[in-house]
Amino acid sequence: MSEIKRDEVLNYRPGPESEQPLDEGERVEAEFLADHRRYWYDHAVLGGIGAVLVAVVLIWMGKTDQIAIAVAAIALGMMARGVYFRSEAFARRWRLTQKRLIGPQGRAVMLLEIKAVRRLMGDVQIVTKMGDKHLIRHLADAETVVQTIETARAKRAKVVK
Repeated sequence: MSEIKRDEVLNYRPGPESEQPLDEGERVEAEFLADHRRYWYDHAVLGGIGAVLVAVVLIWMGKTDQIAIAVAAIALGMMARGVYFRSEAFARRWRLTQKRLIGPQGRAVMLLEIKAVRRLMGDVQIVTKMGDKHLIRHLADAETVVQTIETARAKRAKVVK
């Protein structure tokens, strides 16, 4: 009988114990954590977009009497989602060192392997030269994070040359 192996996705543990350790001489220059206000704002925006879309569909279908119930259900669902995923979102952190960006679940991106850093609402997307994408979510000031990562990448490029 063959052995059943556990899927690595099920081994996810949020928090510092899931992060890669720092290398010898490596120091943390910045740490990026989720912001509580931005987390709830993002949920409110998504709920608002969902409510508008559902209302448009219900109007198109001629069921305008159901809009209030649908909007209330979407608001309640987004609130429940926010409460359910809150502990996971706030256990994630990204650390920037002079060599790399270290994230949750053992993720690490060398600064010189970063192709693009872009802001997406309150999030920052990191795209590597290999095409891998990482998302730092629910940031209070995403533009500052983009600038910090870009500055560290440029500084690293000068050191390596």
